[in-house]
Amino acid sequence: MLSCKEVTYLLSESQDRKLALTEKMPLEMHLVMCKGCTNFKSQMKFLREACKQYVKTRGGADE
Repeated sequence: MLSCKEVTYLLSESQDRKLALTEKMPLEMHLVMCKGCTNFKSQMKFLREACKQYVKTRGGADE
């Protein structure tokens, strides 16, 4: 079983690359049982989408 620290690492890695099946399976099993890591995953998704929207509305321009 993965630790929460390993799960947060894999969730972060999944933002940059496709995880292997050997990484995904234990990750998903952990997420089923751990509300804290599930919340972390949800927060990462929210922040990623918020950043995309910010760039879209600002047109990528710097102040």
